[in-house]
Amino acid sequence: MAVTSSAIVAALTAAALATVGFLGHQASENVPPDLRSAAGAGTAQSAPKAPGAKDRSGTLPARSGRGARVVYSLDDDRVWLVEGDGEVRRTFSVSPSTVDPAPGTYRVTSRSKRVTGSDGIPVEHVVRFASVDGTVIGFSAAVDGSMPNPDPGVRTGGVRETRADGAAMWQFATIGRKVVVVP
Repeated sequence: MAVTSSAIVAALTAAALATVGFLGHQASENVPPDLRSAAGAGTAQSAPKAPGAKDRSGTLPARSGRGARVVYSLDDDRVWLVEGDGEVRRTFSVSPSTVDPAPGTYRVTSRSKRVTGSDGIPVEHVVRFASVDGTVIGFSAAVDGSMPNPDPGVRTGGVRETRADGAAMWQFATIGRKVVVVP
């Protein structure tokens, strides 16, 4: 049976794709933990904090999406709860986790009324929306009202808010609610 040139091209393309996939997997397995920024499928990527002054005005960031959503600014450590018509229901400062999700659009994937945080502190009103290299990212409020001073050497995903802000987040950010992360 004669082999056509299109069959040869198809076979070479398939072999090339398989090779690239294999080499990409090997490379991802050998990245040192402190340089790891790409996460597995379905997860976010880690984003470094940009240096500079924080916006203390509380102004909703431009290009933060449309419709009902939670907007989280990594640079400003601030959250906005935005109604479907674009009206800001509430805005507040947060204490960031040591692991940040990459800027982008996410959805609330799970919620817990009360659990123990990744830092060992009992927390309530947990609203999870992303995962970075196995660290789950979400908003929460410490039951004792404390705001953490996270150890940068420990990977934590809890973005802490006050108890009042946590209660507002809990009411607003139900499963499936859009979460827009901006730099």
